[in-house]
Amino acid sequence: MDLLNTLVDKGLRRELPSREEALAVLATSDDELLDVVAAAGKVRRQWFGRRVKLNYLVNLKSGLCPEDCSYCSQRLGSTAGILKYTWLKPDEASQAAAAGVAGGAKRVCLVASGRGPTDRDVDRVGKTIEAIKEQNEGVEVCACLGLLSDGQAERLREAGADAYNHNLNTSEGTYGEITTTHTYADRVDTVQKAHAAGLSACSGLIAGMGESDEDLVDVVYALRELDPDSVPVNFLIPFEGTPLAKEWNLTPQRCLRILAMVRFVCPDVEVRIAGGREVHLRSMQPLALHLANSIFLGDYLTSEGQAGKADLDMIADAGFEVEGAGTTTLPEHRADALAAAGGGCGSHAKAGAGGGCGSHAEAGGGCGSHAEAGASGGCGPCGGPGPEAADPTTEPVADVPEPVAEVPNARTDLVAVRRRGAGTDLAPNA
Repeated sequence: MDLLNTLVDKGLRRELPSREEALAVLATSDDELLDVVAAAGKVRRQWFGRRVKLNYLVNLKSGLCPEDCSYCSQRLGSTAGILKYTWLKPDEASQAAAAGVAGGAKRVCLVASGRGPTDRDVDRVGKTIEAIKEQNEGVEVCACLGLLSDGQAERLREAGADAYNHNLNTSEGTYGEITTTHTYADRVDTVQKAHAAGLSACSGLIAGMGESDEDLVDVVYALRELDPDSVPVNFLIPFEGTPLAKEWNLTPQRCLRILAMVRFVCPDVEVRIAGGREVHLRSMQPLALHLANSIFLGDYLTSEGQAGKADLDMIADAGFEVEGAGTTTLPEHRADALAAAGGGCGSHAKAGAGGGCGSHAEAGGGCGSHAEAGASGGCGPCGGPGPEAADPTTEPVADVPEPVAEVPNARTDLVAVRRRGAGTDLAPNA
């Protein structure tokens, strides 16, 4: 197929495809799907080999968010039966992070619900970062706290953060239909603040919110323009109790086309499969490893992922390997560029020299990151706190799902609210 040959050649040269070419990837047929995956896989292997980076989410503060992001289970007015709790103490967060690191995670994503952090919150997160790094030598830490004010990115970097996640989520043209309490420009500004402070910038998207192919291409091209080191791709988890609960628009094939398009547009960037992969890719998750070079291990912010051991088995069975702590994630030219800028991940080591974040990036991270598509949209969606929660204790809310039988292809059986790990007395899934 001439289109795929052209896209492979451009990807190997780090050349931007045309918008028409990106749209054509999304328009390919199911009969062409394996050819699309194979082509994008060549680009993935050129820049990242067969390595898979593992990331682990720690939800520092869950629920009680004053923002109205339609996809998010922690939003203002959400009746989703998620865990709700205020800030974890540094030692609690460090214990949660250690479970992920023990499972093979190279990066820990610290996420907090809310509009954005206060200066007090930045201090609190700084102490948490210090506790995590004292206990886990060499671990990368990405913060995802929402909209940043002037000087806060610099303070997070001084506190030891390697990366900062803040997702664009959807196109500028449709952003106002998803969120009204802040703007697309606010999100762009926060990514730019993180970049300017020398943090590895991580920013991604959520697919499955009813957007068009043009919207998907718009947001991915906007991300390419922002030049983050990692791009978490979330697939909407349609939580009952949120405005998008009925948006079951994705198939495994559609998810693979989206990941392939992202890889062609962002060939040398860490592409992370974030929230919703178990719900929407299902048995086709191993194919997605040929497109993305990074995933979250275990659970997400407010929903459960598949067992951590199942993630590790899937990676091995598909012929990939978990990226070690001594390996720099990003290709040498990107790692060197970050080091030259003086910062964040990758500044500790040149590619192949070991150490450092190496990925200049996060998510979540995915941190998007464990971005919880649907539960948080990115690593976290909005981020740091709004008003402090009145009740600092864990507050499970009864989950009473609405009927969804009339929704085609709805797989509500795959959406499980997280009841373990951070903010609970139960062991995490890692």
